[in-house]
Amino acid sequence: MKSPAEEILDVVDEHDEVVARLPRGEVYARGLRHRCVFVLARDAEDRVFVHRRTATKLVFPSLYDMFVGGVVGAGESYDDAALREAEEELGVRGLPRPTPLLKFLYEDGGGRGSWWSAVYEVRCTLPVDPQVEEVAWHAFLPEPELRARLGEWDWVPDGLAAYERLREHHAGKLIM
Repeated sequence: MKSPAEEILDVVDEHDEVVARLPRGEVYARGLRHRCVFVLARDAEDRVFVHRRTATKLVFPSLYDMFVGGVVGAGESYDDAALREAEEELGVRGLPRPTPLLKFLYEDGGGRGSWWSAVYEVRCTLPVDPQVEEVAWHAFLPEPELRARLGEWDWVPDGLAAYERLREHHAGKLIM
């Protein structure tokens, strides 16, 4: 079984066009632009799945996140990656296809480069059984509680950026 560092990723340019394919470890080490998906999972009561990443994660270990997701594999579509990552991290099968909402280029200030970030939402009414390799702790939190925790817990910076953009996206939809 390949390690995550050996997974092949598409390296992309500022227009999200593929320019190379390299192992994830090399992409991360060199800070090359790649693709990621962020899926906000809500349960039947509209609470948001929140988790703390394990200490063994390659990027942002032990930080909290309100998204499940990850890198898009070489040749994989954003939509397929969103479903795959959501099912893997939540530990479920049979999720509806996540709904694509927005896409932005995340620029990491920590020297990790940048990545095109596609943001999705999905309704998960199935019992979750998160991967122990990915998730150290989890809960479904009501949105007001999640917002209250933003200033208290250490969050993954790209997830925070995606969450802010998602809140702006929803606010814009309510006005229209």
